[in-house]
Amino acid sequence: MSVRVLVVDDDALVRAGLTLMLDGADDGAITVVGQAADGSAVPGELDAHRADVVLMDLRMPGVDGIAATRAVRARTDPPAVVVLTTFDTGPEIEGALRAGAAGYLLKDAAPARIVAAVLAAAAGEPVLSPQVARHLMDATARAGGERERARAALARLTPREQDVVRAVARGQSNTRVARSLFLSVPTVKAHVSSALLKLGLENRTQLALLVHDAERL
Repeated sequence: MSVRVLVVDDDALVRAGLTLMLDGADDGAITVVGQAADGSAVPGELDAHRADVVLMDLRMPGVDGIAATRAVRARTDPPAVVVLTTFDTGPEIEGALRAGAAGYLLKDAAPARIVAAVLAAAAGEPVLSPQVARHLMDATARAGGERERARAALARLTPREQDVVRAVARGQSNTRVARSLFLSVPTVKAHVSSALLKLGLENRTQLALLVHDAERL
């Protein structure tokens, strides 16, 4: 079954181009089931068309992509959200990821990279452009209180869960985590699910943000 995608962008030409690219990708691996020109239209589109992934712009004239992402992730059994934008500044990146986006790419990404991001997000894997990953690694230290809260949250996990979460924060897939920690893939998935439940988080990207907050000097 192909991955069902909702494309959200206020530029009609961008929507048309993304739809053409995604529908033609990987021998039918992706199907665009709907389009929206503004975040306010996303709930209606998701009610009308079941989607596995929402490809989300950030700057839109009505409801912006961060607010729309938060609303999408608040739904029952929500689709994954991958942000696709021209903006790579800290507030946009962290705002989108904390709202629940599973990925963040810039619009200058190669078409193959965008296709791969959609497929990865549908499979539950986080996807970040190199620029975004660099921002998260190089961001200036946060206030000590926030850092301590993140460390206290991680301390609620078992030692093995902490190992898995830190590997996830380095961008490793379940298979790579399993190989590096000598675990089975189902065990890694179980540890990730347990950590998300204990910490009240939605996805692996938010786990990675928590680790980055905890480890900043």
